[in-house]
Amino acid sequence: MPKYTTTDIRNIAMTGSASAGKTTLVETMLHTAGEIGHIGTVENGDTVCDFDDLEKEYTHGIDSALVHFDHNGAHVNIIDTPGSPGFIGKAIASFPAVETQVIMIDAGSGIDTVTRKLFAIGKDRQLPQVILINKIDHAEDLDALLEQIQSTFGSECRPVNLPTDDGKGVIDCFTNATGDSDLGDVADFHTGIVDQVVEVDEELMEAYLEQGEVSPDQLHGPFEAALRQAHLVPVMFMSAKENVGVKEFMDFIATLCPNPLEGNPRTFVIHEGEAQEEAAGARAFTRGVQFGWNSR
Repeated sequence: MPKYTTTDIRNIAMTGSASAGKTTLVETMLHTAGEIGHIGTVENGDTVCDFDDLEKEYTHGIDSALVHFDHNGAHVNIIDTPGSPGFIGKAIASFPAVETQVIMIDAGSGIDTVTRKLFAIGKDRQLPQVILINKIDHAEDLDALLEQIQSTFGSECRPVNLPTDDGKGVIDCFTNATGDSDLGDVADFHTGIVDQVVEVDEELMEAYLEQGEVSPDQLHGPFEAALRQAHLVPVMFMSAKENVGVKEFMDFIATLCPNPLEGNPRTFVIHEGEAQEEAAGARAFTRGVQFGWNSR
C-alpha cells in the first residue's frame, strides 16, 4: 500500500457549470495516472464519477463523487461536483474538505450565472482558485473569453499556459518566456504573470527590477503565496476530451497547489442564533469536529 504524508496530499474541488467537462477531465486524469484503462464518456454512462442510474440517464452529475490518484509524488483527491443550478449546493458543500477550488469554463459557452456564483463563494471562503478553460479545440475567440474572465473576476486571473496549434496543444508561459501561442507572443504573458507573482515578495521584486528576470525556482514560493492570498488566480487552457493540457494540469496540482498544512485557515461558527460568533485560526484538517463547531 502506498505511503504518503500530509504534505503529499492535494484536495481539489472540481466545480463549474453542467457540461463544462468536469467529469470528462476527471476520467482522463484517472486514465493518465494509470487508475483506469478505459476512458468512459458521460454520453455512454460509463464514467467513474457518474455511477448513479439517474446521472447516467440525464448525462450530468447529481451528487458529488470522490476519486483519487497519485501523480509526481502527490496523492490527489478530487471531488467532482454537480454543475446544474438545482444541485449547486452540493458543490458548495465540498468546499470545507478541500484546499483548492477549480472552476471549469466551457470555452464555447463562456461565463454564466453558476460560474459567477461558484467563484464568488469560493473567494469568500478564501479558497485558492484555479480557472480551467476547456474545449479549446472548438473555441471561436479565446482572446475575448480571457478578457471576459479578467474583467469579471479581476486582473489577477493570469494564464500559466496558452493554447497552440489551434487548440491542439498548450505551451507553458509561467516558467517559459519564449515561443508563440494562439493568443500571441508567450513572452508577453510570461511577463504578466511574473509581474503579478513578484508583488507578494519585496526582495524578489527588487531582484526582478534589477535583473529583469528571475528563475523558476525563485518564483515557486511566491507563486504559492500569491495563490493562497488570492493575489493570483491561475488560468489554464485544455481540451479534456482530446487529452490536451491534462497532464500539465496534473503537474500543476502536484507542484503548486497547497497541501492541507498550507491551505488557508477555515473560519468556524460557534453556537447558533443570536449567540453565533466566528472563531478564526483553526486549521483545515480539524474540520470543525471538536466542540460542535460548524466549518464554513
